[in-house]
Amino acid sequence: YVIDREDVAFVPYGGYLKKEEVRIREMAETRFTEWRKMLLEHQIESTLRIEVGGDNASILDVAQEEAVDLIVAGRKDRDLFEKIYVGGHVLDLLRRSSVPILMGKYRVNYESAGTELVKVNDAIFTRPMLATDWSEPSQHAADALNAFSGVAEECVICHVIDEKLTKGISEADFDAIRQESQARLDAVKDQLADAPFDVSTCLAVGQTVPEILRVSREQKASLIVMGRTGKDWFEEYWLGGVTHRVAELSELPVMVVP
Repeated sequence: YVIDREDVAFVPYGGYLKKEEVRIREMAETRFTEWRKMLLEHQIESTLRIEVGGDNASILDVAQEEAVDLIVAGRKDRDLFEKIYVGGHVLDLLRRSSVPILMGKYRVNYESAGTELVKVNDAIFTRPMLATDWSEPSQHAADALNAFSGVAEECVICHVIDEKLTKGISEADFDAIRQESQARLDAVKDQLADAPFDVSTCLAVGQTVPEILRVSREQKASLIVMGRTGKDWFEEYWLGGVTHRVAELSELPVMVVP
């Protein structure tokens, strides 16, 4: 847990508020005692770290010091201004982390086909869907699927042929793109041939983000796994790359692999 530095350190004429830090620490320790008991019930050991600093910088520092292989973060609700211009706490972690980030979403309200729905994600590793664009981070994401051995029942590998690539081309050229894409999907599937879960593929055509969301629902995926790809830093910060937009818009948890 990170205690915001501004809550205890930058108080005009007050100096450092040590008593406030102690109070916040005690509250956090009380909360996390219950969490640690819950983890022990599943034979998971835990270490508690409470730091004073900036949220993301402290999280990334602790991740490096503890040599973690996954950061799990919840999604916070944000207003319209922050969604467009700032990006938010978790999306900033997605951009900066050198280890995979699992963006957890337990209970989510979302809209599909004009209907308001509620999604409860309580068995997120049972049917992961890998959305790949053939990039190096996508390959890393495919390799990460091996970590799901023992918990996954089936994995879906998906690729979306962006509709921009198909505008104005002949049917023969489109068939060539489709065949090449399917061959690449089959190659990724072959990499997981020894995995103790079933693997299937899905090839779609359209706008990349909406199609990934559609396929994830159609395939009844429990988790979307993606490589951290998209636009350059400036465009990504202001507009959002494909990976970050999927992480923001999907009602499913999303794991982003750098």
